[in-house]
Amino acid sequence: MFLKLGHSSILLKVYGEYWLIDPVFSDRASPFQFVGPKRFHQPPISLEDLPPIDKVLISHNHYDHLDKASIKILLAKTQQFLVPKGVDGDLINWGVEANKIVTFDWWQELQTNQGLVAFTPTQHFSGRGMGDGNTTLWGSWVIKTPQESVFFSGDSGYFSGFKEIGDKYGPFDLTMVETGAYDKDWADIHMKPEESIQAHMDLQGKVMMPIHNGTFDLAFHTWHDPFDRVVTEAERREVTLSTPEFGRIFSIIDLPPLTPWWQQAP
Repeated sequence: MFLKLGHSSILLKVYGEYWLIDPVFSDRASPFQFVGPKRFHQPPISLEDLPPIDKVLISHNHYDHLDKASIKILLAKTQQFLVPKGVDGDLINWGVEANKIVTFDWWQELQTNQGLVAFTPTQHFSGRGMGDGNTTLWGSWVIKTPQESVFFSGDSGYFSGFKEIGDKYGPFDLTMVETGAYDKDWADIHMKPEESIQAHMDLQGKVMMPIHNGTFDLAFHTWHDPFDRVVTEAERREVTLSTPEFGRIFSIIDLPPLTPWWQQAP
């Protein structure tokens, strides 16, 4: 089971366990809730209404991926936090018990009762304020069970690492790939939609779900531009897309088809 919560936040059900990836439930992707990028829409479920969470996975510490307010609520209902090296310091400062945290370097794996979790490289950066640039790691996640294989990109510019990940862990039944918040001046750290499609192909993905879009205004393009461009490129490259609306529950064996819901959105 998957539930698309908005931006890059995803709720998964893995063999009866609920896992959350990059949970951001605050109104703004910012250190302050009175200024900064504000949500276009509310999450389809509240933190309080979430079931008990077995694992929270974090890709990196930027405010649109690591939300202090969300973590402080989740810590009471979460069994384990899987985070890049260095991010454990923030979580401990926010009240998470150290024995609940597992830190990862690139290519590090964790065997679970349900399969394999691996932390894989991206081409990005980290930092939450002045003076802490790149003091913590960033990356992407691979989740493999006996029946399914999923990739979550986190944030990244296009780079050869996607092919390395595909060669090592692919093919993937579903890739959730960053498609949004791009600009010509940020080419090294965020992908254009056309590059997102190429990343999916490098990963040996079967179906791609565009993420990192439609929730916060983080770039100069219109909010629907990532959807429009990724659809055009997917059709050109004969790539299968799944574009569920926020709040849509779906399974990996019954992925929603390409549905241009954003064309009717206000």
